[in-house]
Amino acid sequence: MKKGISFCTKTFPFVQRYVIKYKNSVVSFAICRYFRKFVVEMYYPDNYYWYGVAAAAYLVSCWMFAAVRWYHTCREPKHWHDYMWPDRKLLVIIYLMATVLVPYVLDPSNPKAWQLWKSYFPGTYYFYGGALFFVFFGTVKQWNRWRTVIWTAAGITIVAMAPLVFDAWIPGGLLSEQGARLWRLSVAVVGIAMMGYCGMAVWRVLLWMQETRDENYSNPDDFPTDFARRVLLMPVVMTAMVWPGFILDSPRVMAVMAILLAIFNVVLLLNVLPAWRKKSIVAEEEPADLEEDDEAPDLLAEERTQKIAEEIEKFVKTEKAYLDAHLKLEHVVARCSYSRTYVSQVFRNTFGGFSHYVNSLRLEHYDRYMEQHPTATKDTAAQESGFTSYTAYYKVRERLEKK
Repeated sequence: MKKGISFCTKTFPFVQRYVIKYKNSVVSFAICRYFRKFVVEMYYPDNYYWYGVAAAAYLVSCWMFAAVRWYHTCREPKHWHDYMWPDRKLLVIIYLMATVLVPYVLDPSNPKAWQLWKSYFPGTYYFYGGALFFVFFGTVKQWNRWRTVIWTAAGITIVAMAPLVFDAWIPGGLLSEQGARLWRLSVAVVGIAMMGYCGMAVWRVLLWMQETRDENYSNPDDFPTDFARRVLLMPVVMTAMVWPGFILDSPRVMAVMAILLAIFNVVLLLNVLPAWRKKSIVAEEEPADLEEDDEAPDLLAEERTQKIAEEIEKFVKTEKAYLDAHLKLEHVVARCSYSRTYVSQVFRNTFGGFSHYVNSLRLEHYDRYMEQHPTATKDTAAQESGFTSYTAYYKVRERLEKK
């Protein structure tokens, strides 16, 4: 008992003040004893209990993430559901995959469960990150090639992780000690390869953000630039949390990492609910000018300009293409007889820019719609006018009024 008090008072000054005040109290002795026991159990490396607690905290955060992400949606039109939340199902699947780590939670002292636990993060997290980037932003961009990329990366990840999963779940194990070392090396190689895959996904998102700045989009909600900026550094944050435990082969380090990853899951969940933020997506400053060919001004004679302007008006205004909430400059170029360079110049020189012209027509349509349908809600009028929501309409009107 005295040793316990001495340990507590030397290590924690506030305990010393407490003991001096209540040194004859039975309660003070009990507190010191249990507090010392708690600290010692946390310190001893051969006590795996707290490692399991840390792993359980991570696993619970994953299950919570999956449950909330599955049941939480915002009130938006049903026909836009896949467009607004394309990553919802994949997020749920990814976070439920952490269930394979249950053997380590139940028995942290099991070496096979430990091999699975420490290999899981570098072996899978970069694949998860790249897949989420491609699914969410690739779906928004309607870039179909992401499916092939994801399935290829998924196959590589499954082949690398499956033996370790079976080894931990099957009684008696599946791999020999030498085989476990081999697969541990394989996981490291796959983890590095998936870092490149995730980097490729980040690079694609950066290109799509550049396209948004080049005024290829007519609607502020067409590409989530603001959301992309918040999650683009996620792979960097993951790197600091998934590799240390694997490299150092330390359960203690992995326990700390598990707690940090659990906190990271909560922070990420708050950032993706809803996944589609209703903030201004288009930069407030003037969009950068498109690159022009040196000979374009000479070739774009007045007659040609007039013809292109007529084709633009016919498609965008007469045929009411501006009512398409996801109308892009490339859609207009596809309907004209000239290249993107010429069409872009006519938009800038004749109509004040692609986004300006399209959204001006939408604002006029909104006013007419409200006059013809006085009982309609603002959100309905905005959607009928080519905006994704009333928030998008309000931001566009505010921006054009400033100009």
